[in-house]
Amino acid sequence: MILISHRGNLNGPDPETENNPNQIDKALQLGYNVEIDVWFVNDEFWLGHDGPKYLVTKKYLQNNKLWCHAKNLAALQRMAELSNVRFFWHQNDDYTLTSDGFIWAHPDRQLSRNSICVMPEKQKTTIQPEDCAGICSDYIIKYLGENCENSTLF
Repeated sequence: MILISHRGNLNGPDPETENNPNQIDKALQLGYNVEIDVWFVNDEFWLGHDGPKYLVTKKYLQNNKLWCHAKNLAALQRMAELSNVRFFWHQNDDYTLTSDGFIWAHPDRQLSRNSICVMPEKQKTTIQPEDCAGICSDYIIKYLGENCENSTLF
């Protein structure tokens, strides 16, 4: 199972550090994948949820452990032109496909073996490891001990 830190959060939402490259790098160093919010403005890539906040390079995005959530059309278009960037677009869709074929499932939607369960803490039912390919959560540390291939901590 793939464990994905939502915006670099490890043990709950933290608006002060979300999408900050230092926090993202911390989550990556702990062995997690990370979902990040990506903008493309004035010919540059930026991270930030509500708007561009942290300048990053395209090379930074070319990390197979990053799940890049395009926040504007320009980011979606530009990431589609790059190689080695995993990306997707969604707002309130029940499902969307990532650029490498995973199904990104909105919270509390039915799951499949190839889906990413987003915010399992918001699910009305218990999620079993065999229900999906991965989990994206603000509380990703709580999933340590699951049979997850990408964590170096167990």
